[in-house]
Amino acid sequence: MTPSPDQVLALLRELGDEVRGAVGASRHGDMSAVAGRTTADTIYAIDRVADDTLEDWFRQRWTDVEVVTEGLDEPLVLGDPQWTVVVDAIDGTRGLMYDKRPAWTLAAAAPHGGTLRDVQVAVMTELPTAKQVLADQVGAVRGRGLDARRVDLRTGEVRPLPLVPSSARTLDHGWAQVAKFFPPGKVELARLEGELFARLGVHEVFDDQYVSSGGQLYELLSGRDRFVADLRPLVTDDGLACHPYDVCTAMLLQEAGGVVTDPWGDPLDCPLDSTTPVAWVGYANAELARSIGPVLADVLRSHGHG
Repeated sequence: MTPSPDQVLALLRELGDEVRGAVGASRHGDMSAVAGRTTADTIYAIDRVADDTLEDWFRQRWTDVEVVTEGLDEPLVLGDPQWTVVVDAIDGTRGLMYDKRPAWTLAAAAPHGGTLRDVQVAVMTELPTAKQVLADQVGAVRGRGLDARRVDLRTGEVRPLPLVPSSARTLDHGWAQVAKFFPPGKVELARLEGELFARLGVHEVFDDQYVSSGGQLYELLSGRDRFVADLRPLVTDDGLACHPYDVCTAMLLQEAGGVVTDPWGDPLDCPLDSTTPVAWVGYANAELARSIGPVLADVLRSHGHG
């Protein structure tokens, strides 16, 4: 039987809980050791734990599905798929493997063969650092708004979590940034960021390089960040870019009233595969999108991008 969107939401929540438990139980040895590479990214020891958990879970719990994930060069096709599920078992590996910052399990489902714009259900599950006692999980069925929860890892108690993006109309005295995580492209990305903020007349803005697309989305969802642009595919082809599985939960920001676009202001879309480089922009609200988006597009075009 084909699961309904509500059933898919429950399954993706369960998947996130399963990965969180497996990663939490694996905190031993060198989780930062390089375990291999796929066509999409470097795979570290901690990723292996999550990827193994992911595949086992699908084979046991959801056997009519196509699974697209960072850890597999080819989709995992089980039974007669009615849904395509794209998953990043650990988004934010680099921060979590050194216990610097939480990572996220990202999972989204579209009708089989769909693209990012067809995603109907999404869930992101926080993978906490060792000292955390609380962890968040945000889910939604398209058109119904957010269903966010906070779990106490000591007791298992789950409480509703109100998430409201910032209503600020400018970037002044707020957190906003262009992603520039790695040396390739960093100089050009910083140049684009500097010109954008200069044209906007922004003089005091704070920069947070959260090396996790899901983490960046969460900061927008939670009201802490106002603007994020990941433009890496425009300036470098080294492979260290955002991929569809990294932005598969972008729908959650839209459900909260935020805006997600491509760098030129058009609706964000991409195939649900594991290799396509994706440039994206997130805004906490529509007013910021209207005031910043056209300026960003003009900056990019003036530098020969688009």
